Amino acid sequence: MLDIFGEAGRISSMNYVFKLMQENGIKVDAVTYTSLMHWISSSGDVDGAVNMWQEMKFNGCNPTVVSYTAYLKILFDNKRVEEASDLYREMIQIGISPTCHTYTVLMEYLVSVGKCEEAMEIFSKMQESAVQPDKPACNILIQRCCKVGETKTMMRILQYMKENCLVLRYPVFLEALETLRAAGENDALLREVNPHISPECVVHEKEVPCVPTADNDNLDKNLALILLKKENLIAIDRLLSVTVDKHLQLDSVIISMIIEVNCDRCRFDGALLAFEYSVRMGLNLENYAYLALIGISIRSNTFLKVLEIVKEKMRAGHSLGVYHGALIIYRLGRARRPTLAAKIFNLLPDQQKCTATYTALISVYFSAGNPDKALKIYEIMRRRCIQTSLGTYNILLTGLEKSGKACETETYRKEKKRLLIDAASRDSVPMEEKMCDLLFAG
Repeated sequence: MLDIFGEAGRISSMNYVFKLMQENGIKVDAVTYTSLMHWISSSGDVDGAVNMWQEMKFNGCNPTVVSYTAYLKILFDNKRVEEASDLYREMIQIGISPTCHTYTVLMEYLVSVGKCEEAMEIFSKMQESAVQPDKPACNILIQRCCKVGETKTMMRILQYMKENCLVLRYPVFLEALETLRAAGENDALLREVNPHISPECVVHEKEVPCVPTADNDNLDKNLALILLKKENLIAIDRLLSVTVDKHLQLDSVIISMIIEVNCDRCRFDGALLAFEYSVRMGLNLENYAYLALIGISIRSNTFLKVLEIVKEKMRAGHSLGVYHGALIIYRLGRARRPTLAAKIFNLLPDQQKCTATYTALISVYFSAGNPDKALKIYEIMRRRCIQTSLGTYNILLTGLEKSGKACETETYRKEKKRLLIDAASRDSVPMEEKMCDLLFAG
């Protein structure tokens, strides 16, 4: 409810709901305070956001890394640099490790004020700390480089993206292309990083060739690209409806771009329209489009669509992967959708039914209030000789304690201690166990 009012700009209504929560003794956690800070700041009331941060700490509510990151961004965006620097030092001193998003906020600010070398130092140090810059981070940094005309830093980030198979969003790609051309720089690396965007896809309004009206495929394609560049998404919705009725086919790259832009703008209906178009036309979308669709479907609580999208993704030849598989299963569990979560698990190939995905499935049944089923999944996992990890035991112990199973809790607490002792003598830890701990041991 708070987020609904906040997003609508109805801050007074949001504050009223917050006051009711306090008056009725509803626990206010760090997530609530962070959300309030964000929306108050977005409304232009920076001092109000600062007061909310101070209230959170005064009331003994410990900020999380998400809270610190959100507050850092508020301070940097409003040029309160000294306060932001003090906040970051405080965060490190109390032992909260920065996430990729935290580092991105720092680097975005440094690039915006021309301190690109300092930004690149952070870019390197975060990787040394086992935090890899992700696709959103790279897109934000490239876009910021475009705004300040910094091509040298852009090239270094593009090189990292090439080595790690990351791509740019289509609007960011266009900005980067224009920036490189304006600076007289070669755009070969940019195109290598984004092989899904073919040269003929880069169309500007003044460059659209005259095509005969009979050549509807080219006309619709060029029109879609122009609308994408302008981000006129309502017009794109209408174009998709017309082309499907005329049985004309846009290619999969363009549909993937349309889905990505709609998801970035939180337009679930527009993204879903493009997805249904691809299914009807038998198109195999780019992997990033399926992932964006899964994300927005979960955020929109449209959980049945998640299963359909995952099936289409796998039909198109894109593996779900251990990380995304475990994360989706876990999120469906948190939403109390155990049947859907189990179906996603069953779609995984045997090599991806490992420590992380089994642990996610165990968490599903604890969230659904079925600890016996959770323990049954754990026993199946052990019978199949799948190694447990610290993350597995964290899920087990938390779930059993909440379920009031004291005897089983003590048993698995002893197992966890043995695991920690054995871990000290192991030379290396398999990647699926590391991934499980990354997701569930925090």
